[in-house]
Amino acid sequence: MNSNINMKKIYAGLVIFLFIFIFIALKMGDTDISLKNIISSFLNKNNVDSSIKNIILNIRLPRILMAVLIGMLLASSGTVVQTVFRNPLADPYIIGISASATFGAVIAFMLELPDIMYGISGFITSVAVILLIFRLSSRKNGTDITSLLIIGIAISSFLGAFTSFSMYLIGQDSFKIVAWMMGYIGTSSWLRVGILTIPLIISVAYFYLKRYDLDLLLSGDEEAHSLGLDVGKLKRNILIISSLIVGFSVAFTGMIGFVGLIAPHTIRLITKSSSNVKLIPLATLGGGLFLLICDTIGRTILSPVEIPIGIVTAFFGAPFFLYLAIKGIVLPSLISSIILST
Repeated sequence: MNSNINMKKIYAGLVIFLFIFIFIALKMGDTDISLKNIISSFLNKNNVDSSIKNIILNIRLPRILMAVLIGMLLASSGTVVQTVFRNPLADPYIIGISASATFGAVIAFMLELPDIMYGISGFITSVAVILLIFRLSSRKNGTDITSLLIIGIAISSFLGAFTSFSMYLIGQDSFKIVAWMMGYIGTSSWLRVGILTIPLIISVAYFYLKRYDLDLLLSGDEEAHSLGLDVGKLKRNILIISSLIVGFSVAFTGMIGFVGLIAPHTIRLITKSSSNVKLIPLATLGGGLFLLICDTIGRTILSPVEIPIGIVTAFFGAPFFLYLAIKGIVLPSLISSIILST
């Protein structure tokens, strides 16, 4: 009973904080907008200047919603991937998505394609690499997760080396790629918000439907299999969907790290639970809130200059994991990750 009450309080707290920061983000920027004008714009009253209304409804609001959606995508995928690998330091980037997306952006630049093609090329390359990794790690009895991880790290290293060499040859003109790699949400629009909503709803719904199956994985593959769960199929489907939605988010905003790690960890600390029944919805909300806060800080703290959102998330992420390491929360997982990757 007390557990259910606490869960309701956490849900309510996250939703309330999310709405509070949405209004703060609408207010803050190059042009400071009053709360009265924000409310009047939503109510479509005529006492608000058309330029102010345009800033609120067509510039800031789509960007805010896009930050929330991207944060939710990254956090939800990070949560389930950590369950699949049974490692709280894992996220979809670990199997080569970041390296393949950056590789795609470099190809688009070298072919002198328009800026919008960086994300599209990154997404196509990510999907191709994901399918290749799963093909190479396939065995007669299903996908071997250890092989998948090792192959992902190997391909990621190879593509990373090629990308670094290409950027070295490009020289100073590689700034656009570097900026894209740091993450940027300023290209948001209502069309992009609508497009991102679709994979978010589908993926989170699928993850939540599989929440009890994912909890079985926490007890070990053998025990989960003995209870009738097709472990290989579940892991493969979860990783494919997670990889695709992260590739989707990378295509729109570039590389944004730490969200898929910080949100699930924070929820685990608050709820003192690793159950996906709690983690998936709460971490999804938490990821949206976290990325909204980071984006608001990035675009306002040195206004009119914007700090790339990936830098802001890393600024919070690095001390957060240092704290966890000092407390001894992630050190065993870190050691196992190092062993796996060597």
